[in-house]
Amino acid sequence: MTLIALLVIAGLWSFAKRPVSKTGNPVNDEEPAGNDKIKVFYPLPNGMVSSPLVVRGEARGIWYFEASFPARLEDGNGKVLVQHYAQAEGDWMTENFVRYKSTLVFSKPTTATGTLVLEKDNPSGDPARAEELRIPVRF
Repeated sequence: MTLIALLVIAGLWSFAKRPVSKTGNPVNDEEPAGNDKIKVFYPLPNGMVSSPLVVRGEARGIWYFEASFPARLEDGNGKVLVQHYAQAEGDWMTENFVRYKSTLVFSKPTTATGTLVLEKDNPSGDPARAEELRIPVRF
């Protein structure tokens, strides 16, 4: 009986000590989603999200224009719930990865799933230069 109580206490202590960001979002130890140009640390694919959603990751300087790039959240039907931008948290005029943050505030969607879309900023409008990263999420 004592061993079971100790295991329960240890489990609760471990759960309580899980790192949480200032916004209340869990900090992930898992590999980020993305590619060689942009990575997303939070949310991870198929992760549960709620408003305000604080998106964090890193992108190479070529992904930004004037230190930001477009970010939007769509519901399961493709309806845009919120459209905003991600802001570089460092010198973006580099080919290296630069951390970014975006806070997306949205109303509760009518679908159970959706998609976070991070677009490479493309002020030229040239479709050949357009790129995006799509991350499936759950509400």
